[in-house]
Amino acid sequence: MRIAVLDDDRSQTDLVCQVLKAAGHSCYPFENGKDMLAELRRESYDLLIIDWQLPDISGSEVLEWVREKLPPNLPVLFMTSRSSEDDIVQGLAAGADDYMIKPIRRGELLARVQALLRRAYPQQTSNADQLQFNQYVFEPRTGRLTAMGQSVDVTQKEFDLALLFFRNLGRPLSRAYILEAVWSRDVDIPSRTMDTHVSRVRSKLQLRPENGFKLAPVYSYGYRLEQITE
Repeated sequence: MRIAVLDDDRSQTDLVCQVLKAAGHSCYPFENGKDMLAELRRESYDLLIIDWQLPDISGSEVLEWVREKLPPNLPVLFMTSRSSEDDIVQGLAAGADDYMIKPIRRGELLARVQALLRRAYPQQTSNADQLQFNQYVFEPRTGRLTAMGQSVDVTQKEFDLALLFFRNLGRPLSRAYILEAVWSRDVDIPSRTMDTHVSRVRSKLQLRPENGFKLAPVYSYGYRLEQITE
């Protein structure tokens, strides 16, 4: 999962990222709120960890923007060095999903992050042998995909890409997010390669409104799979 961490204390972001990376997550540190907000306009993240006291803009202002502009199920964990009940209530009332009091404890951090991710993305964290989205059935262990009762011939990359979209139904995914999830962050592929794979997935799975789904580009951002309801 892609996790963004905001704290003006570099030692704190280093600690948090160390814990998250050891658990298999990708971590992106920010030292001020303005830089994080600028990046959130361009990139997708699965979870945000925000320090409540920042030098440029407050954590509450960042959270207010996040709740107004980004998908409502994006989990936010806030960190604070102030342990009074009023401070904690203020953070939760502003829209945070959970909190941690500094100094950060590694085991607690990971447990809270994993709990938030499981709750926000049950389909992504599921280890089920079969995942079904209406008439589309994915078998992650075998790479088998059926649509409307018929087997669909897809490559492994096309399978991974299609499953990524269905697991994030209705959520805009940035190109960088898709690249990291399907091709891994260490691989530099031409932009047209991703577009070609998306086009093949759309065609092979017949992702058209009459079949209940629409796979569409998000201008200057990435792609989104939408479910069409009558």
